[in-house]
Amino acid sequence: MTIMQNAHPQRRPVVGIIGNLGVMNDAYPVHASGTMNIEAVARVAGCLPLILPTDPGFVTVDELLDLCDGFLLTGGRPNVHPSEYGEEETPAHGAFDRCRDAITLPLVRACVERGQPFLGICRGFQEVNVAMGGALHPEIRELPGRMNHRMPPDGTIEEKFALRHKVTFTEGGPFHHLMGAQEVMTNTLHGQGISRAGARVVVDGQAPDGTPEALYIKDAPGFTLSVQWHPEWNAANDPVSRPLFEAFGAAAASYARTRRVQHA
Repeated sequence: MTIMQNAHPQRRPVVGIIGNLGVMNDAYPVHASGTMNIEAVARVAGCLPLILPTDPGFVTVDELLDLCDGFLLTGGRPNVHPSEYGEEETPAHGAFDRCRDAITLPLVRACVERGQPFLGICRGFQEVNVAMGGALHPEIRELPGRMNHRMPPDGTIEEKFALRHKVTFTEGGPFHHLMGAQEVMTNTLHGQGISRAGARVVVDGQAPDGTPEALYIKDAPGFTLSVQWHPEWNAANDPVSRPLFEAFGAAAASYARTRRVQHA
C-alpha cells in the first residue's frame, strides 16, 4: 500500500547546475560542480540538482532548456573569453573555457526570452552581463580605488569564504525587497568584474569600492537575479544566501508548474 501511495510523488523542479571542466587526480578529465552548489539547490531551493556538462559536443542549449526548469550558473576558474565582448585576449584575462562560453551565453539569452529562471554566481554573474552585451575588466584590483576581491590564497575553506565586505542594494529594488535590508555582508572570491553593463542589465548592488555585485535583467519575464559573490557557501544558514536560493527555488517550481499545465 505504501509503495502504491508513493509511486508517483510530486516531482521536484529540475535545476541544471552548470558544470566546469577539470582534471581529477592530475589525469582524469571531468565535468563537475562543487558539493556546496548541489546542497544549496537540493536543501535550500528545494529542487532536484543535475550537473550539466557544458560542451556543445555533448549537449545543445535546446536540450537543456527542455530538460531543466531552471539553471544555476556557477562560478569557475576559467573566465569568459574577451572576444565575446569585443576585446583582445591578454595574459591578465587568465584561463578560458570556450566550450562553456558556447553553452552558457546563448542559454542565458534563451532563458531571458522564455522566462526560464536562472541564478548567476560569480563567473555566472559575469556570463549574464556578457550574454546581454556587456563587458568585463580582467583584473579589477588594478583599477584606482578598488579593493582586492580575489580569494585569499591561504587559510581554511571557512576562512576563504568568510564575509569580507558590504554590498549596498538600490533602495526599493528587488534585492532590497528580497533581503529585507539595503546593506548585507558577503564573501568575495573573484578577480574580474563588470566594466560595462549589458543591454537591460540593471546593477542593483555594489561593493563599497563601486564594484557591481548584484544584477537583474530589466523587463525579463522570469527570475534573473545574479550575484558576484558566492551565496552557495553556507546557504542554509546565511541570512543573505538563504532567501536568494529560496526565491530561486520558488521561481523554478512556478516555471515547472506552468510547463506541466501547458503539456497536459
